[in-house]
Amino acid sequence: MLYWAAIFLVIALIAAVFGFGGIASASAGVAQILFVIFLVLFIGTLIVRAVRS
Repeated sequence: MLYWAAIFLVIALIAAVFGFGGIASASAGVAQILFVIFLVLFIGTLIVRAVRS
């Protein structure tokens, strides 16, 4: 999940450098969503492991 967020962030940066604003903002939005999903799953996993042990 974090890997895909990083990929979309790189795509957004490259698109922004070349002046493709729409593609850059869409890719940045997808990267943000994937990063938030990653954080929720990561924190959930930490909580479940703390409860189990």
